[in-house]
Amino acid sequence: MDEILAEAAARSITYLRERGDGPVFPDDPSIEQLSRFVEALPASGMDPTNVLAMLDEIGSPGTVASSGGRYFGFVTGGAHPVSVGASWLAAAWDQNAALGVMSPVAGVIDTVAGAWLARLLGLPADSQHQFVTGTSAANALCLAVARDKLLADVGWDSVAQGVFGAPEIRVVVSEAAHSSVVKALGYVGLGRDRAIVVPADDQGRLDAFQLPAVGEPTLVITQAGNVNSGASDPFGAIADHFDGSPYWMHVDGAFGLWAASSPRRKHLVAGVERAHSWATDMHKWLNTTYDSAVAVVRQGEDMARTFHVGAAYLPDSNRIEPVSRGIDMSQRAKAVEAWAVIKSLGASGVAELTDRMCDHAALLAQRLLDGGLTVHNAVTLNQLLVSLDTDEATEQLLLSVQRSGVIWCGGSQWQGRKVIRISVSSWATTTADIDLAADTILALVNG
Repeated sequence: MDEILAEAAARSITYLRERGDGPVFPDDPSIEQLSRFVEALPASGMDPTNVLAMLDEIGSPGTVASSGGRYFGFVTGGAHPVSVGASWLAAAWDQNAALGVMSPVAGVIDTVAGAWLARLLGLPADSQHQFVTGTSAANALCLAVARDKLLADVGWDSVAQGVFGAPEIRVVVSEAAHSSVVKALGYVGLGRDRAIVVPADDQGRLDAFQLPAVGEPTLVITQAGNVNSGASDPFGAIADHFDGSPYWMHVDGAFGLWAASSPRRKHLVAGVERAHSWATDMHKWLNTTYDSAVAVVRQGEDMARTFHVGAAYLPDSNRIEPVSRGIDMSQRAKAVEAWAVIKSLGASGVAELTDRMCDHAALLAQRLLDGGLTVHNAVTLNQLLVSLDTDEATEQLLLSVQRSGVIWCGGSQWQGRKVIRISVSSWATTTADIDLAADTILALVNG
């Protein structure tokens, strides 16, 4: 056992140390080499150290260096070293975090990390959290809780009776809502095509002046951090509109909710604490490893209404156990990495990490603007949308950037234009990386 784990650690450390030296995206020979993994089911096994060697020697060159400082695609965070180390230890522990009695350490860390996250994000101290795999899962969890709460308030027990014949719930979303929200509406039974779609402004913020009239039970889904522009909806105005009527406000805050962790930027999500539920990733801005996110619900009993499970072999507890907060029964101790990063950085360090990524995005925006590119969004967070004069020129520039191997970013559509979408999401990105990104893009424009 010692030899296997030592081999894995040595290879991992070498990979992480050298990740910043090569191309951000694997070259064609490295991708072609991955075909060596494709084989029939082996009749007999291979020595474990040789298995690790195969993974490393064939697989490592085929990875995207998203954990380095020059990857700017898909709002993909780079794993902080303490998160990687904590994940190794948590894997060695191999704890089932479903119940406190299954793992006392997982139970305590879950409670502590959840409280820390609520404090960092400015959420109610008595809210209930559940660690999940990503914001897509967190959104679905919260929407299911909202569905059951709104129906319970009008006398319908959807947990026992389902939604067949249930009173209707009005769903309100922004036209700029993330696709994961639409996906979740489908599989929690609220329908992808039934929602009232409210227009958004030129930064992708829901227009609160165009919300529907109050009065009927309404689930309104808001956004902290538009996936293109980084802008957040006007939470206070939305809450003001619906207050006094039966409603539930959910916040899809995959990365933008973390603006609340920074004294310099918490105004960008003002009023977000007035919602009833929140979803955010930790593998983005907190820079844990994939996959790690959290769903938070204002009232724990609402979460338990939807997900409580009972069985003769399950012990009673004076807390709402993780098994009764979400879909999973067995679950790994996802809270460990969040605890480790927050403990390592502290509140001031988390704020500094948030600010650094935003400042880097603003610096890059200014460099590209000075170089003649068009910047399409107000760069208040970590997102940057740029283009050249025509869609064709923008597409060609994007391909050239991706082929360069120096940096990697993706494309998107914004208000009828093709744009290059740059996301600064990694602890590892330095000012030198930003300068290199700007120099690379501008050289390709002018070359």
